[in-house]
Amino acid sequence: MTETSATPVRGLTGWHVLAMVVGFFTVVITVDVLFAVQAYKTFPGEVSVTPYEDGIAYNRTLSQLATQETYGWRVAAGAQSGRILVEFKDAKGGPVRGLTFTTKLEHPATESGRLAPTLHETAPGIYVADMLGIRGTWDLTLVAKNALGQRFEAERRLTWP
Repeated sequence: MTETSATPVRGLTGWHVLAMVVGFFTVVITVDVLFAVQAYKTFPGEVSVTPYEDGIAYNRTLSQLATQETYGWRVAAGAQSGRILVEFKDAKGGPVRGLTFTTKLEHPATESGRLAPTLHETAPGIYVADMLGIRGTWDLTLVAKNALGQRFEAERRLTWP
């Protein structure tokens, strides 16, 4: 009879399981931290530099919107090749003439590349701003005032090819 010496086969031990669990959670936590750091670097979350003041001004905004509803004005804005076209009509469908504007044009998500187009009246109630070389999607914010001091605020999303 011959004896052979074989090394005993050790099965899965507690240390093996501990090493696998610790390794698994190390990988998961490392990936989570990397994603969180990358997300923060690409967008810190601040849209407004004055969020508290913006919140306080909200009631004024609601009051302004209620006031401008009483005028019955309607505004349509569109993006045409190389320009912005805005049309104002009163409650009876007639043109609203002689408005002065404060405008802001910016990209929707990032608010980068802000522009201040100058609208001028080309026909009764029709206002145009030249915007040569502009492409993509932009948010137009405008404040219109007439000679009586009536103020109208509007926001529209415009897209150029």
